[in-house]
Amino acid sequence: MSKVPTTSMSRRAQNWLFLLVLWVVTSTLTLVASDAAAQSTLKKVRLGIAATSVGFLPIYAAYHRGFFRDEGIDLEIILMSLAAANNAFFKGEIGYSAGLTGLAAAVARNYPAKILIFTVAKPLQSFVSRKEIKDPRELKGKKIAGSTPGGSATILAYQALRHFGLEPGKDVSVTPIGGSGAARLAVLEQGLVDASLLSVPENVIALDRGYNELIFVGDIVTFPQNGFGTSVNRIQQQPEEVYKMVRATLRGLIYIMDEANRDSARDIMMKQWKVSDQKLAAGMLGYLKRGFAKDAVISPEGVQLFVDLTRETSNISQPISAAQVVDFSFLDRARKELRGTR
Repeated sequence: MSKVPTTSMSRRAQNWLFLLVLWVVTSTLTLVASDAAAQSTLKKVRLGIAATSVGFLPIYAAYHRGFFRDEGIDLEIILMSLAAANNAFFKGEIGYSAGLTGLAAAVARNYPAKILIFTVAKPLQSFVSRKEIKDPRELKGKKIAGSTPGGSATILAYQALRHFGLEPGKDVSVTPIGGSGAARLAVLEQGLVDASLLSVPENVIALDRGYNELIFVGDIVTFPQNGFGTSVNRIQQQPEEVYKMVRATLRGLIYIMDEANRDSARDIMMKQWKVSDQKLAAGMLGYLKRGFAKDAVISPEGVQLFVDLTRETSNISQPISAAQVVDFSFLDRARKELRGTR
Protein backbone atom coordinates (compact mmCIF):
# COMPACT_ATOMS: atom_id res chain seq x y z
CA MET A 1 0.00 0.00 0.00
CA SER A 2 1.38 3.38 -1.03
CA LYS A 3 2.04 6.02 1.56
CA VAL A 4 1.60 9.79 1.06
CA PRO A 5 4.79 11.60 1.97
CA THR A 6 4.60 13.52 5.26
CA THR A 7 6.15 16.62 3.68
CA SER A 8 3.28 16.83 1.15
CA MET A 9 0.66 16.66 3.92
CA SER A 10 2.53 19.31 5.88
CA ARG A 11 2.65 21.70 2.93
CA ARG A 12 -1.06 21.27 2.27
CA ALA A 13 -1.86 22.00 5.90
CA GLN A 14 0.36 25.07 5.82
CA ASN A 15 -1.36 26.32 2.67
CA TRP A 16 -4.79 25.89 4.20
CA LEU A 17 -3.65 27.60 7.40
CA PHE A 18 -2.21 30.49 5.38
CA LEU A 19 -5.47 30.90 3.44
CA LEU A 20 -7.48 30.78 6.66
CA VAL A 21 -5.32 33.46 8.33
CA LEU A 22 -5.49 35.59 5.19
CA TRP A 23 -9.29 35.32 5.15
CA VAL A 24 -9.57 36.28 8.85
CA VAL A 25 -7.24 39.29 8.43
CA THR A 26 -9.02 40.45 5.26
CA SER A 27 -12.45 40.10 6.89
CA THR A 28 -11.30 42.00 9.98
CA LEU A 29 -9.85 44.83 7.92
CA THR A 30 -13.05 45.00 5.87
CA LEU A 31 -15.15 45.25 9.04
CA VAL A 32 -12.87 47.93 10.50
CA ALA A 33 -13.01 49.88 7.24
CA SER A 34 -16.80 49.54 7.10
CA ASP A 35 -17.12 50.73 10.69
CA ALA A 36 -14.81 53.67 10.00
CA ALA A 37 -16.86 54.56 6.93
CA ALA A 38 -20.06 54.36 8.95
CA GLN A 39 -18.52 56.59 11.62
CA SER A 40 -17.49 59.14 9.02
CA THR A 41 -21.04 59.32 7.61
CA LEU A 42 -22.59 60.08 11.02
CA LYS A 43 -23.46 63.71 11.54
CA LYS A 44 -22.36 65.28 14.83
CA VAL A 45 -25.29 66.93 16.62
CA ARG A 46 -25.28 68.57 20.06
CA LEU A 47 -28.22 68.61 22.45
CA GLY A 48 -28.18 70.64 25.66
CA ILE A 49 -30.14 69.16 28.58
CA ALA A 50 -30.75 71.39 31.58
CA ALA A 51 -31.55 68.73 34.19
CA THR A 52 -30.64 65.22 35.26
CA SER A 53 -34.35 64.32 35.37
CA VAL A 54 -35.16 60.71 34.51
CA GLY A 55 -38.01 62.18 32.52
CA PHE A 56 -35.41 62.28 29.74
CA LEU A 57 -35.34 58.46 29.71
CA PRO A 58 -36.81 58.25 26.16
CA ILE A 59 -33.92 60.35 24.81
CA TYR A 60 -31.33 58.30 26.68
CA ALA A 61 -33.04 55.05 25.65
CA ALA A 62 -32.81 56.17 22.02
CA TYR A 63 -29.15 57.01 22.62
CA HIS A 64 -28.21 53.71 24.28
CA ARG A 65 -30.27 51.59 21.87
CA GLY A 66 -28.55 53.23 18.91
CA PHE A 67 -31.66 54.85 17.44
CA PHE A 68 -29.89 58.15 16.76
CA ARG A 69 -27.07 56.33 15.01
CA ASP A 70 -29.66 54.45 12.95
CA GLU A 71 -30.76 57.86 11.71
CA GLY A 72 -27.18 58.86 10.85
CA ILE A 73 -26.73 61.06 13.92
CA ASP A 74 -23.78 61.03 16.30
CA LEU A 75 -25.55 62.70 19.23
CA GLU A 76 -23.62 64.48 21.96
CA ILE A 77 -25.78 65.11 25.03
CA ILE A 78 -24.44 67.98 27.12
CA LEU A 79 -25.70 68.51 30.67
CA MET A 80 -25.79 72.21 31.58
CA SER A 81 -27.84 74.67 33.60
CA LEU A 82 -30.95 76.19 32.04
CA ALA A 83 -29.21 79.56 31.74
CA ALA A 84 -26.16 77.95 30.12
CA ALA A 85 -28.34 75.91 27.76
CA ASN A 86 -30.24 79.02 26.70
CA ASN A 87 -27.00 80.95 26.19
CA ALA A 88 -25.35 78.14 24.20
CA PHE A 89 -28.47 77.70 22.08
CA PHE A 90 -28.78 81.38 21.21
CA LYS A 91 -25.07 81.50 20.31
CA GLY A 92 -25.44 78.47 18.05
CA GLU A 93 -23.06 76.36 20.15
CA ILE A 94 -25.70 73.63 20.45
CA GLY A 95 -28.20 72.74 17.73
CA TYR A 96 -31.00 71.62 20.05
CA SER A 97 -32.10 72.56 23.55
CA ALA A 98 -34.14 70.58 26.07
CA GLY A 99 -34.64 73.72 28.18
CA LEU A 100 -38.25 74.02 27.06
CA THR A 101 -39.36 76.79 29.41
CA GLY A 102 -36.38 78.82 28.22
CA LEU A 103 -37.34 78.20 24.59
CA ALA A 104 -40.97 79.17 25.19
CA ALA A 105 -39.92 82.35 26.98
CA ALA A 106 -37.55 83.15 24.11
CA VAL A 107 -40.35 82.73 21.57
CA ALA A 108 -42.51 85.06 23.65
CA ARG A 109 -39.70 87.60 23.30
CA ASN A 110 -39.73 87.12 19.49
CA TYR A 111 -36.78 84.74 19.17
CA PRO A 112 -37.46 82.39 16.20
CA ALA A 113 -37.48 78.90 17.73
CA LYS A 114 -39.86 75.95 17.98
CA ILE A 115 -40.41 73.09 20.41
CA LEU A 116 -40.47 69.89 18.35
CA ILE A 117 -41.50 67.17 20.80
CA PHE A 118 -42.64 66.61 24.38
CA THR A 119 -42.24 63.08 25.76
CA VAL A 120 -44.02 63.77 29.06
CA ALA A 121 -47.71 64.73 29.17
CA LYS A 122 -48.20 64.88 32.93
CA PRO A 123 -45.79 66.26 35.52
CA LEU A 124 -43.57 63.61 37.09
CA GLN A 125 -43.30 65.60 40.32
CA SER A 126 -44.82 65.07 43.74
CA PHE A 127 -45.48 67.67 46.41
CA VAL A 128 -43.67 66.14 49.38
CA SER A 129 -43.86 67.56 52.92
CA ARG A 130 -42.23 67.12 56.30
CA LYS A 131 -43.35 64.02 58.16
CA GLU A 132 -45.63 65.94 60.56
CA ILE A 133 -47.54 67.71 57.77
CA LYS A 134 -50.41 65.50 56.63
CA ASP A 135 -52.78 67.93 54.92
CA PRO A 136 -51.95 70.41 52.13
CA ARG A 137 -53.80 73.21 53.93
CA GLU A 138 -51.23 72.98 56.70
CA LEU A 139 -48.75 74.61 54.31
CA LYS A 140 -50.30 78.03 54.88
CA GLY A 141 -47.65 80.35 56.29
CA LYS A 142 -44.95 77.81 55.51
CA LYS A 143 -41.95 77.77 53.16
CA ILE A 144 -41.61 75.45 50.18
CA ALA A 145 -38.81 74.76 47.70
CA GLY A 146 -39.23 75.43 44.00
CA SER A 147 -36.60 75.59 41.27
CA THR A 148 -35.11 78.68 39.66
CA PRO A 149 -37.64 81.43 38.76
CA GLY A 150 -39.46 80.33 35.62
CA GLY A 151 -38.27 76.75 35.99
CA SER A 152 -40.66 73.81 35.70
CA ALA A 153 -40.61 72.96 39.42
CA THR A 154 -41.55 76.53 40.35
CA ILE A 155 -44.35 76.62 37.75
CA LEU A 156 -45.76 73.32 39.01
CA ALA A 157 -45.40 74.34 42.66
CA TYR A 158 -47.59 77.36 41.90
CA GLN A 159 -50.19 75.13 40.24
CA ALA A 160 -50.26 72.64 43.09
CA LEU A 161 -50.56 75.38 45.74
CA ARG A 162 -53.47 76.98 43.90
CA HIS A 163 -55.11 73.57 43.67
CA PHE A 164 -54.96 73.53 47.47
CA GLY A 165 -56.47 77.05 47.63
CA LEU A 166 -53.15 78.68 48.56
CA GLU A 167 -51.70 81.69 46.73
CA PRO A 168 -47.92 81.56 46.14
CA GLY A 169 -46.10 84.52 47.65
CA LYS A 170 -49.09 85.42 49.79
CA ASP A 171 -50.14 82.30 51.68
CA VAL A 172 -46.94 80.35 51.08
CA SER A 173 -43.34 81.43 50.50
CA VAL A 174 -41.74 79.75 47.48
CA THR A 175 -37.94 79.58 47.84
CA PRO A 176 -35.98 79.16 44.60
CA ILE A 177 -33.52 76.28 44.88
CA GLY A 178 -31.19 75.91 41.92
CA GLY A 179 -29.72 72.62 40.78
CA SER A 180 -31.39 69.24 40.63
CA GLY A 181 -34.26 67.63 42.53
CA ALA A 182 -31.63 66.23 44.91
CA ALA A 183 -31.02 69.79 46.13
CA ARG A 184 -34.73 70.26 46.88
CA LEU A 185 -34.79 66.95 48.77
CA ALA A 186 -31.70 68.02 50.73
CA VAL A 187 -33.24 71.30 51.97
CA LEU A 188 -36.38 69.38 53.01
CA GLU A 189 -34.31 66.89 55.01
CA GLN A 190 -32.30 69.72 56.57
CA GLY A 191 -35.54 71.36 57.75
CA LEU A 192 -34.90 74.52 55.74
CA VAL A 193 -38.30 74.21 54.01
CA ASP A 194 -41.58 72.58 54.96
CA ALA A 195 -42.25 70.97 51.59
CA SER A 196 -40.58 70.49 48.22
CA LEU A 197 -41.68 69.71 44.71
CA LEU A 198 -39.67 66.57 43.97
CA SER A 199 -39.19 64.75 40.70
CA VAL A 200 -38.42 61.07 40.12
CA PRO A 201 -36.39 59.57 41.79
CA GLU A 202 -36.26 62.02 44.72
CA ASN A 203 -39.99 61.64 45.36
CA VAL A 204 -39.63 57.85 45.52
CA ILE A 205 -36.63 58.18 47.86
CA ALA A 206 -38.45 60.68 50.10
CA LEU A 207 -41.49 58.42 50.48
CA ASP A 208 -39.22 55.52 51.38
CA ARG A 209 -37.72 57.73 54.12
CA GLY A 210 -41.12 58.49 55.63
CA TYR A 211 -41.95 61.89 54.13
CA ASN A 212 -45.51 62.53 52.96
CA GLU A 213 -46.65 62.80 49.36
CA LEU A 214 -49.39 65.42 49.53
CA ILE A 215 -50.18 64.98 45.86
CA PHE A 216 -48.75 63.58 42.63
CA VAL A 217 -48.95 66.69 40.46
CA GLY A 218 -49.69 64.64 37.34
CA ASP A 219 -53.08 63.82 38.90
CA ILE A 220 -54.20 67.46 38.87
CA VAL A 221 -52.60 69.10 35.85
CA THR A 222 -51.55 68.36 32.30
CA PHE A 223 -48.21 70.04 31.80
CA PRO A 224 -45.99 68.77 28.95
CA GLN A 225 -42.27 68.47 29.64
CA ASN A 226 -39.04 66.77 28.64
CA GLY A 227 -38.49 67.17 24.95
CA PHE A 228 -36.42 69.54 22.85
CA GLY A 229 -36.62 72.31 20.30
CA THR A 230 -34.46 74.10 17.79
CA SER A 231 -34.24 77.34 15.85
CA VAL A 232 -36.51 78.17 12.95
CA ASN A 233 -33.36 78.69 10.90
CA ARG A 234 -32.29 75.07 11.48
CA ILE A 235 -35.77 73.81 10.63
CA GLN A 236 -35.65 75.65 7.33
CA GLN A 237 -32.06 74.79 6.41
CA GLN A 238 -31.73 71.23 7.78
CA PRO A 239 -35.23 69.72 7.84
CA GLU A 240 -34.06 66.10 7.41
CA GLU A 241 -31.71 66.34 10.38
CA VAL A 242 -34.55 67.81 12.46
CA TYR A 243 -36.86 65.00 11.36
CA LYS A 244 -34.30 62.32 12.24
CA MET A 245 -33.78 63.80 15.72
CA VAL A 246 -37.53 63.71 16.35
CA ARG A 247 -37.95 60.23 14.87
CA ALA A 248 -35.15 58.71 16.98
CA THR A 249 -36.60 60.26 20.15
CA LEU A 250 -40.09 58.99 19.35
CA ARG A 251 -38.61 55.51 18.83
CA GLY A 252 -37.05 55.79 22.28
CA LEU A 253 -40.40 56.74 23.84
CA ILE A 254 -42.23 53.89 22.09
CA TYR A 255 -39.52 51.47 23.23
CA ILE A 256 -39.85 52.55 26.87
CA MET A 257 -43.66 52.34 26.82
CA ASP A 258 -43.66 48.78 25.44
CA GLU A 259 -44.23 46.44 28.39
CA ALA A 260 -42.11 43.79 26.65
CA ASN A 261 -39.11 46.09 27.15
CA ARG A 262 -39.70 46.78 30.86
CA ASP A 263 -36.52 45.03 32.07
CA SER A 264 -34.40 46.64 29.36
CA ALA A 265 -35.88 50.08 30.11
CA ARG A 266 -35.12 49.59 33.81
CA ASP A 267 -31.56 48.53 33.01
CA ILE A 268 -30.98 51.61 30.82
CA MET A 269 -32.28 53.82 33.61
CA MET A 270 -30.09 52.10 36.21
CA LYS A 271 -27.03 52.49 33.99
CA GLN A 272 -27.63 56.12 33.01
CA TRP A 273 -28.57 57.38 36.47
CA LYS A 274 -26.33 54.97 38.39
CA VAL A 275 -29.18 53.37 40.34
CA SER A 276 -28.07 50.17 42.04
CA ASP A 277 -31.32 49.31 43.83
CA GLN A 278 -33.72 47.38 41.57
CA LYS A 279 -36.68 48.12 43.86
CA LEU A 280 -36.02 51.86 43.60
CA ALA A 281 -35.60 51.55 39.82
CA ALA A 282 -38.94 49.72 39.51
CA GLY A 283 -40.65 52.45 41.54
CA MET A 284 -39.09 55.13 39.36
CA LEU A 285 -40.22 53.43 36.16
CA GLY A 286 -43.74 53.11 37.54
CA TYR A 287 -43.93 56.87 38.18
CA LEU A 288 -42.47 57.64 34.77
CA LYS A 289 -45.05 55.58 32.90
CA ARG A 290 -47.81 57.54 34.68
CA GLY A 291 -46.56 60.69 33.04
CA PHE A 292 -45.14 59.73 29.64
CA ALA A 293 -47.14 60.80 26.59
CA LYS A 294 -48.22 57.83 24.45
CA ASP A 295 -46.76 58.41 20.98
CA ALA A 296 -45.78 61.90 22.23
CA VAL A 297 -49.36 63.10 21.79
CA ILE A 298 -50.02 66.34 23.70
CA SER A 299 -53.36 68.15 23.66
CA PRO A 300 -53.45 71.75 22.39
CA GLU A 301 -54.86 72.73 25.79
CA GLY A 302 -51.86 71.17 27.52
CA VAL A 303 -49.41 73.05 25.31
CA GLN A 304 -51.28 76.31 25.88
CA LEU A 305 -51.16 75.79 29.64
CA PHE A 306 -47.42 75.19 29.40
CA VAL A 307 -47.03 78.44 27.42
CA ASP A 308 -49.26 80.48 29.75
CA LEU A 309 -47.58 79.30 32.94
CA THR A 310 -44.13 79.89 31.44
CA ARG A 311 -45.16 83.45 30.56
CA GLU A 312 -46.55 84.02 34.03
CA THR A 313 -43.51 82.84 35.96
CA SER A 314 -41.15 84.63 33.53
CA ASN A 315 -43.09 87.92 33.95
CA ILE A 316 -43.91 88.16 30.23
CA SER A 317 -47.12 90.09 29.61
CA GLN A 318 -47.30 89.59 25.85
CA PRO A 319 -49.89 86.91 24.99
CA ILE A 320 -48.68 84.03 22.86
CA SER A 321 -50.44 81.03 21.33
CA ALA A 322 -49.35 77.39 21.41
CA ALA A 323 -48.99 77.45 17.61
CA GLN A 324 -46.29 80.11 17.93
CA VAL A 325 -44.23 77.88 20.20
CA VAL A 326 -44.46 74.37 18.74
CA ASP A 327 -43.93 72.68 15.38
CA PHE A 328 -45.26 69.12 15.48
CA SER A 329 -45.07 68.53 11.71
CA PHE A 330 -41.92 66.39 12.03
CA LEU A 331 -43.51 64.44 14.87
CA ASP A 332 -46.68 63.82 12.85
CA ARG A 333 -44.57 62.45 9.97
CA ALA A 334 -42.56 60.21 12.30
CA ARG A 335 -45.73 58.83 13.92
CA LYS A 336 -47.17 57.88 10.53
CA GLU A 337 -43.97 56.18 9.40
CA LEU A 338 -43.36 54.29 12.64
CA ARG A 339 -47.00 53.21 12.88
CA GLY A 340 -46.50 51.23 9.70
CA THR A 341 -43.61 49.27 11.27
CA ARG A 342 -45.52 48.16 14.39
